[in-house]
Amino acid sequence: VQLQASGGGLVQPGGFLRLSCAASGFTLNDYNMGWFRQAPGKEREGISCIMSSDGRSYYADSVKGRFTISRDNVKNTVYLQMNNLRPEDTAVYYCAASGRWFPTFSAAEYDYWGQGTKVTVSS
Repeated sequence: VQLQASGGGLVQPGGFLRLSCAASGFTLNDYNMGWFRQAPGKEREGISCIMSSDGRSYYADSVKGRFTISRDNVKNTVYLQMNNLRPEDTAVYYCAASGRWFPTFSAAEYDYWGQGTKVTVSS
């Protein structure tokens, strides 16, 4: 079972990035998928999740209206489109899979984790 996150990099404020998270060893559609981030010196923060049951998505207030989560069940991949990036979005971003039936931003409810991809927003 593996989650491979990619797509991070350096971007200017107001720019955009799309993160990808490819799953192997399990069917991604069987799990709710989440994106988390951890900035230096801060706790890991859940920012978005998407349900396996109905595709409904949820967002933290800090990213609502700027980030969009999506999933491609054929490619077994989940994405995070990040627009209008701000310096405070700088962090290592992680994808994770949860076998729970409810949406959650609690890291403890996630079973599998990717290795993280670094996003730096700076001019």
